[in-house]
Amino acid sequence: MQFQISNELIHQIRYLIDAEDEQELLAILGEVHFADIAEILEEVDLQKATYLVKLLDSEKTSEALMELEEDLRERILDNLSAKEIAEELEEMDTDDAADVIGELPEQLAEEVISEIEDEKHAKDIKELLTYHETAAGGLMAKELVQVKETWTVAGCVREMRRQAKNVTRVHSIYVVDKDGKLKGRLSLKDLLTAAAKAHISDVYIPKVDYVNVDTEGEEVARIMQKYDLEAIPVVDHEHVLVGRITIDDIVDFIKDEAEKDYQMAAGISQDVEADDTVWELTRARLPWLILGLFGGLGSVFIMEGFEEALAKYKELFFFTPLIAAMAGNVGVQSSAIIVQGLANDNVKGSLLSRLLKEIGLSLISGVTLGVLVILFGIFDGMDLLFSFTIAISMLCVIIVAALVGTFVPIILDKRGIDPAIATGPFITTSNDIFGIFLFFYIAKVILDF
Repeated sequence: MQFQISNELIHQIRYLIDAEDEQELLAILGEVHFADIAEILEEVDLQKATYLVKLLDSEKTSEALMELEEDLRERILDNLSAKEIAEELEEMDTDDAADVIGELPEQLAEEVISEIEDEKHAKDIKELLTYHETAAGGLMAKELVQVKETWTVAGCVREMRRQAKNVTRVHSIYVVDKDGKLKGRLSLKDLLTAAAKAHISDVYIPKVDYVNVDTEGEEVARIMQKYDLEAIPVVDHEHVLVGRITIDDIVDFIKDEAEKDYQMAAGISQDVEADDTVWELTRARLPWLILGLFGGLGSVFIMEGFEEALAKYKELFFFTPLIAAMAGNVGVQSSAIIVQGLANDNVKGSLLSRLLKEIGLSLISGVTLGVLVILFGIFDGMDLLFSFTIAISMLCVIIVAALVGTFVPIILDKRGIDPAIATGPFITTSNDIFGIFLFFYIAKVILDF
């Protein structure tokens, strides 16, 4: 029967921890999946969570720790000694261990690495820490199965058995030359059907997709998605095989990037969680709110410049929120599509073709909405020229907002700035200002005031 986490179970575990009944706790949790252990750690307080991590086998708690939110994991690790943390890291794959080390204070990180008994494991972790965290080198794990092209099939099988002990999942078998340079991959079917004395060089597949240690994570994700890969090898600048990236690692990366982009689009300048401190949340949100304030003040100054118009045509004031809303909405729609296209590498063609396409889309939308405004004006008994002014203003505002929403993300991307910033308050505020200015300027021309 599937293990169920209930309020009664959590209450029982809390009681057993308070009673320090280690034998009963081990009887209940000894065979529980690490994902369920992680959920239990989240349900109890920090002191009890730390107690369970120290009590249970590191092989299980190491996996459970990686399932936790980063903040909770950091708080638990703060209550462990350097040696206890090292014991957890020894059970982790190198990429996960490097992630944990990267979260620790520098001095503690050095102490933890020095406590790792497996020297090769410690060396691999330190190597991964030298790469940028969002590059292929920072995402890869050192654990993999590789065979030399000069080996026989029989010798290859013996070596694979030895290497596989340290690899959680064997997605692929990679073939290298005597210098460790990637040559290709080995099909398990070909390996099983080949003669025992045959050489790997006669049966391996030369064609293999790979990435460099400096390849950006987004590009790695694109390649793996395009070719439907469960794992991809990583080579250094000499084409030496140094690691592999598995599908679960790239999914975690995509999830983290999506969360960052979502927060940036919402006007949050840094990665925060709901349970962060008030000060951390304020620092993340206040800069964009200040930008919005200045944008609003800019709109006020623009409207002050058309004070005579408002005195003569006070109805213009009531349509200002409509124009600002349409400008912001269209700009966000355009920028969201472009940002998504840039992320998926789907933005093709010249800027001119993109310009013409956006103008066409804007004309269709603007004319449709303008007609609806004129019909509303007729129904409401407004002056036909005034309704026409609102419609023309809206059409122009929609065109400009769409162009701004299109080109700002492209320009930011070309300058190496995350284009997701263009889908938030930045684009909304700028389009509000442009929209209100265009609205009053066009009204001034048509209504002649």
